Amino acid sequence: MRLSLEENRLDLSRIVFIGRTFEEYMAMFGLSEEELKGRTVLDCPGGACAFTARANVLGAEAVSADIAYYFPPLPLEEKGLEDIKHVMNQLEKAQAGFKWDYFSSAEELRAHRSRALEECIADLKRYPDRYVPAVLPVLPFEDGRFDLTLSAHFLFMYGDRLDYDFHLKSLRELLRVTRNELRIYPLVGLSGERYAQMDDLLKQIREEGCTAEEVQVPYEFQKGTGRMLRIIKG
Repeated sequence: MRLSLEENRLDLSRIVFIGRTFEEYMAMFGLSEEELKGRTVLDCPGGACAFTARANVLGAEAVSADIAYYFPPLPLEEKGLEDIKHVMNQLEKAQAGFKWDYFSSAEELRAHRSRALEECIADLKRYPDRYVPAVLPVLPFEDGRFDLTLSAHFLFMYGDRLDYDFHLKSLRELLRVTRNELRIYPLVGLSGERYAQMDDLLKQIREEGCTAEEVQVPYEFQKGTGRMLRIIKG
């Protein structure tokens, strides 16, 4: 049973509702459209991303999970527009920390973020069952529910705020609901430095029967983010 917002004590102002386009997802996870067709896919945390909407059109059975989905579409859309504005204002102060090849300008970036939000909200309104409220490190799915799980801009990005135990529990939970493969992007924190305890984490996961490798991908906006983690279950 889904708890009410009051019971969860959620505060929408504390949630960042920013999304990436489908094209960005394909680049950051090194995916092809053929890899999606006929597969069950989880995007967690999904945020305001357009991936689930587009993946389903292409023949995948895609689902997004995120704490934000406890809220209705309208306040999420309003929050997303506010967050885009805030991010763009902050970006002007820190442009040196980003590579401007995927996006040629700040305006192009704004257009991508706005399009992702628009596609996500439209799909959320039309297919609400695709957007499942959840809070890591616990997911409301059965074991092996998804062929492929994608996780972007959460784990490792907040390595200075989320401790090693949280990362390990979340990784195990993402793997629990995954039948075959988990991909995580990026491998660095907000500072651009590789997650400090990555080697310890990978050692633990390998000891539990998985294979793991860091893979170069054709997407690097924040400097240092051009790699993903690919984990195959044994």
